[in-house]
Amino acid sequence: MQFKTLLKTLPLLMLAAGLGSAAHAADVKLGLAAALTGPAAKYGVAIKNGFTLAADEVNAAGGVNGNKLQLIIEDEQGKKEEAINVFKKLIFKDKALLVFGPTLSNSAFAADPIANAAKVVAFGTSNTADGITAMGPFTFRNSVMEADVLPVTTRAAVKHFGIKKVAIIYGNDDAFTKSGYDVFKGTLADQKIPVTTTEAYAKGDVDFKAQLTKIKASNPDAIVCSCLTEEAANIILQTRALGMKQPFIGGNGLNSPKLFDIAKGAGDDTIMGSPWSPENLTPANKAFIAAYKAKFGSDPDQFAAQAYDALHVVADALKKIKLSGAIDKDRIALQQALPSVTIEGATGKFAFRKAPAVTGKEVGYDAQQEAIVNIAKGGKFILLK
Repeated sequence: MQFKTLLKTLPLLMLAAGLGSAAHAADVKLGLAAALTGPAAKYGVAIKNGFTLAADEVNAAGGVNGNKLQLIIEDEQGKKEEAINVFKKLIFKDKALLVFGPTLSNSAFAADPIANAAKVVAFGTSNTADGITAMGPFTFRNSVMEADVLPVTTRAAVKHFGIKKVAIIYGNDDAFTKSGYDVFKGTLADQKIPVTTTEAYAKGDVDFKAQLTKIKASNPDAIVCSCLTEEAANIILQTRALGMKQPFIGGNGLNSPKLFDIAKGAGDDTIMGSPWSPENLTPANKAFIAAYKAKFGSDPDQFAAQAYDALHVVADALKKIKLSGAIDKDRIALQQALPSVTIEGATGKFAFRKAPAVTGKEVGYDAQQEAIVNIAKGGKFILLK
């Protein structure tokens, strides 16, 4: 009887001694703040999928230094207020080692200061607005800045279509689209491309007829669109309804299958710059695309690819440090290990570079990566050759 009692109590004794719970105790908690509902979910769901796929791969291979990665995923809805709440939960309640996200640049400007104040890495995978990494040394991103992508994209579009003058339309109340407009404006001036008219809209607008009528009257050779996917798709459709056939030039906000779900073939001849293309046939990208399709039954996009690579960047950084179990110490150790990480992932060769200096402030780290220029043909983006 005493032997049977001992057998029953042995698991409890092991737990008390820390033996039976060793695997759980060694989990490395990584927070993910993503827009899983709301208009930005078209980006956020793909981001979540990319992180999930990468974490599963790392854990299936034994984890990092024997530790399994645990994603704690929260929906920030693409809203600044929710991003702040989610960051606070992941940092102070869940004790995440770092926080990935949020999805939109607007939300990053609201939430990243919380991470910097707490000395926790905020790692953006879809924030491309200017000034993101100026918020502090704990802000990192592997999303390539519009300032790096748009000059290359514009130059390629001008050459491909023989463009002499353009019109611009942009969202004037979103950090991403406003930053993209600023870069386009400077790029067009540098490349000496005249702008026939500049039109703006507000987030959530669905009727662009007034702006497009003015653009039509100005007779541009192409339309520069600093927009998120859904607005861009509707703008393209309404442009064609007005009998306008000009090609569009945009940033990576257009790089989503949602563009073609809405615009269909009307999106053809849109030129877009991005760090990722499904036609980039490197072994790493081919493996990523195949694994993503097998797991989720759909094609990945740029945002899934950047999330996937970001998880592998952090996994490589974790290999360089020995976690102490003291969360504040481990958070700083990770922040110090990240800048030296280089990988060749789904988006190609990647490294960090120090953000431009800001007087009186410590800054974070941007992506050092080449832009790929794509053109829409037959309802998908292909490499512009």
